[in-house]
Amino acid sequence: MKPAPTEVLAGYALDLALGDPRWLPHPVRAIGSLASALEGVLRRSGLPGRAAGAVFCAAVVSAAALAARLTSPWANVYWIYSLLSVRDLDRHAAAVVAELERGDLPAARRKLAMIVGRDTHALDETGILRAVLETVAENLSDGIVAPLFYLAAGGAPAMAAYKAVNTLDSMVGYRNARYREFGWASARLDDAANFLPARLSALLVWIAAGVLGYDVRRSVAATLRDAHRQPSPNSGYPEAAAAGALRVQLGGVNTYQGVVSRKAPLGDAVEPITRESWRKSRALLYTGATLMVAG
Repeated sequence: MKPAPTEVLAGYALDLALGDPRWLPHPVRAIGSLASALEGVLRRSGLPGRAAGAVFCAAVVSAAALAARLTSPWANVYWIYSLLSVRDLDRHAAAVVAELERGDLPAARRKLAMIVGRDTHALDETGILRAVLETVAENLSDGIVAPLFYLAAGGAPAMAAYKAVNTLDSMVGYRNARYREFGWASARLDDAANFLPARLSALLVWIAAGVLGYDVRRSVAATLRDAHRQPSPNSGYPEAAAAGALRVQLGGVNTYQGVVSRKAPLGDAVEPITRESWRKSRALLYTGATLMVAG
């Protein structure tokens, strides 16, 4: 059962007002706990890696959808509130920039490491700000647009299923020795689930850029030219759109656990990446989120 518009607005308003306080029970933490327990069981089951990973993914996603189904419609507002992440995304990113404002580069690196997977210990201020801009743009899709997209498509159960898929990808969707086979199903399902929302997110960034007076033409051009050049089939779309709107260049070289990763650039370095770029990206985040809720 699809939620009423008033329920969507109430859930969005609660997210903006409260974020996700640690004391409040949260579905994503429950999904993570279930996944951790089930992974151990399936690794001991004797099933081949991909088969075990497929059972793992199906079980966790089904459990999340069932929990939302059993509590709908009376808990719809809670599901919408708890599965959106506008306020917390902004809060974590703003905490990094606040340390830069205080001139504490080591503290900014430590706080950045809490929200990105790349190595942060050697990043200068520009590298830190680039990482913040990229994670905000990517999570506009993963944390806001995609959950609302699935909410509109199938109500709270579909929204919860999507968040389970996204959580599993962040837990096991790695191409390393431990998860290359076990995490394959979760990673591929996440790619499929985000295909449409990522491109919708780019469209919303274009519209938000127009509303805010940013560079719409460059945002569209960067998306069409650069988004498909990334290793991920999806993350390049909101990131390229944001880069063009802000007239900065994202992408490039990162390191992950000491391994260098070279990604194609996104956008053009018309302007340097500065704290003002971050302030403009916040406006894109909130405007894009509001457009999605209104739509």
